[in-house]
Amino acid sequence: MRSYPSYPRTTELPAEFRTAMQALSAAAKRGLGDAALAELVMIRASQLNRCAFCLDMHLALARKAGESEERLDLLATWEETTGTYTARERAALALTEAVTVLVEGFVPDEVYERAAAQFDEAELAHLIAVITAINSWNRLMVARRIQPGGPAWT
Repeated sequence: MRSYPSYPRTTELPAEFRTAMQALSAAAKRGLGDAALAELVMIRASQLNRCAFCLDMHLALARKAGESEERLDLLATWEETTGTYTARERAALALTEAVTVLVEGFVPDEVYERAAAQFDEAELAHLIAVITAINSWNRLMVARRIQPGGPAWT
């Protein structure tokens, strides 16, 4: 059986790195121009990466932005639901899963094309940036064993 270090285990993020990551995340989200969609994407990536800290934070932000409990509850099974998420949201969630998991080592053409049909070139670039940023944050928080509500920057 695998042995894991006990909680909490943190490693302080260098201030200049933290500032750069925060700026990257803000620019990606701002450039996408759809804060609610950005939150859905960040929640789904955090579910896949099992990042409790980011999941807790982005669920709270989505609720604050008016996202419904039903949509948040069903997000992990978005592919099986009909009528809950728009075609644009579904394309973004498919791209999120493909970029986050990279099972085949790349994003399948059909997933990329589906997203490209829903987003213009600039929006698609920002969507990929949002996905990349949250995956980076997930890895930082999971590696440091940061718990929900815990100090993210220590």
